[in-house]
Amino acid sequence: MTNVMETQNRLYIGGEWRRGRGAEIVSNFPADGSLNARLSGASIEDVDLAIERAEDAANDPAWRRLLPHERATFLYRIAEGIAKNAERISQVQSRDTGKTLTETYALAMSASGTFRYMAAALETMEEAITPSRGQYLTFSVHEPLGVTAGITPWNSPIASDAQKVAPALAAGNAILLKPSSWSPLVSLELARIIDEAGLPRGLFSTLPGAGAIVGDRLVQHPAIKKVSFTGGTETGRGLARKAADKLMTVSLELGGKSPTIVFADADLDIACAGVLFGIFSSTGQSCIAGSRLFVERSIYQAFVAKLVAATERLRIGHPFDKATQVAPLIRPRHRDEIEAHVARARADGGRVLTGGERPIGADYQQGTYYRPTIVADLDNQAALCREEVFGPVLAVLPFDDEAELIRQSNDNAYGLACGIYTRDFPKAWRVARGIDAGTVWINTYKQFSISTPFGGTKESGVGREKGRDGIRAWMAQKSLYCDLGNRPHPWAAIAV
Repeated sequence: MTNVMETQNRLYIGGEWRRGRGAEIVSNFPADGSLNARLSGASIEDVDLAIERAEDAANDPAWRRLLPHERATFLYRIAEGIAKNAERISQVQSRDTGKTLTETYALAMSASGTFRYMAAALETMEEAITPSRGQYLTFSVHEPLGVTAGITPWNSPIASDAQKVAPALAAGNAILLKPSSWSPLVSLELARIIDEAGLPRGLFSTLPGAGAIVGDRLVQHPAIKKVSFTGGTETGRGLARKAADKLMTVSLELGGKSPTIVFADADLDIACAGVLFGIFSSTGQSCIAGSRLFVERSIYQAFVAKLVAATERLRIGHPFDKATQVAPLIRPRHRDEIEAHVARARADGGRVLTGGERPIGADYQQGTYYRPTIVADLDNQAALCREEVFGPVLAVLPFDDEAELIRQSNDNAYGLACGIYTRDFPKAWRVARGIDAGTVWINTYKQFSISTPFGGTKESGVGREKGRDGIRAWMAQKSLYCDLGNRPHPWAAIAV
């Protein structure tokens, strides 16, 4: 990894590789704490330089007047570059985040697919001739916003980056990307690939740095016309307040406390596997993690026992081991926060059925490992059932009937996702329509398609990403009227 890190001591600012002028960023490998890289983050001056160059690039007729299929060519090149470098990207992201190589490779290929899909959607995107109400022809067209920004989280940077950068470029904008200081390296790999794809300089920058410096500057700068943010709810709320002062468009994909529901008639093997994947994959570090499990009371004891036994068979290990299912958490501080959540759950009367501690053994001493944890005997009002833990911790609760289930599932500030397990499709449909969430999975969990919109309700955010309309979300709609009468307007005809 030495040669990889040596190429990443610069930031990609306004189309040039430059040393940042901000505070130092340190990346460590969560599996053993070893150093990945030290680099200087972005400063306000770096952000301003990137914005200045982005304005010039976005307004340059050489870019702005490109036909959609010509813009799409750049996206196809980026998609190919990501796929070609997927192994390298996977290594860098695993070093940066602690995720398994299996997962980071899948995320890299997902990012490649995102650029490819947005290119195809751009080539086939149509405008509208709207029904006329007089002697004129009316059109609805969409145009670039100009300079935009994307702020992405540490838990799956390459996929999150692509979901913002690809549609923003497809729409004809410039975009400044601010990745998390906890996982900046793979976003710099994306910058290298975009640079090699020949995208006009200035249209893209990568600016890792403190949110209070880089993020605030991006949100408040008058040249920025849209910010898309993925991250914590409180940070998103503050961002929205600042954006409101300048009447700027925002998209916010925020936290979650997603319910998973197992009915007595479910295929219990499918349900058990789905619950395990929904909460313990990515070591629970996922906004859509199914962290509240509701089980129909008639099967509650048997299913929870089955789930506990299966959880204890999960393989905790090094991210580079292909057999690993549960890798280390990203940082010691984050593990401390998860341990505090579990301690509070115990104080609230929760009974830890499995986990609730760090794994024991020489293989785990240096890394930020934590055992998958299941907690029972809590009320739906307990803190563990209300607050996002962002770790491998599951609260299990029984339910008696459909109405009670829907009420408890919706009795939460978040509304991001939900999973339902049942053989009864009409029941699944009823419950899915009754759950207040942006995404509902039936007899599966955490399956995604770039063609299907994604986002949340309530405190899980506003706006949607992905899908054909994902490009339009980065554009301004304009109406055009073309007169067909070829005579003066009646109101002024007498004066002409």
